[in-house]
Amino acid sequence: MNNHKDLDVWKRSVELVVEIYRVTEAFPKKEIYGITNQIRRASVSIPSNIAEGAGRKGNVEFSRFLYFSLGSLSEVETQLIISKKIKYLQKNDFEILNKELTEIRRMLLGLIKSLR
Repeated sequence: MNNHKDLDVWKRSVELVVEIYRVTEAFPKKEIYGITNQIRRASVSIPSNIAEGAGRKGNVEFSRFLYFSLGSLSEVETQLIISKKIKYLQKNDFEILNKELTEIRRMLLGLIKSLR
């Protein structure tokens, strides 16, 4: 690996962020400092932690940051469930995003396993 931008999981997670921003545009404006901000920040943390970990020295540190990404991914997943339940998020958007989160989780776990 030359850098984090070569990792498919980083690329996919960046695309997830773009999609999160797209769907949250439709959230009520009163939520801009609430769940909209929270879900956006958590989603941005996924590729950001991958990038930061890739820039660190050694596989142990890289793995640690990949686990941080997994934590952020779980946070986004929870926020999507809440958004769906309070009817801010359409069922179709939820299903697409949830499927992508599942795939990114699988990729992160595979990368962590390969670093051991």
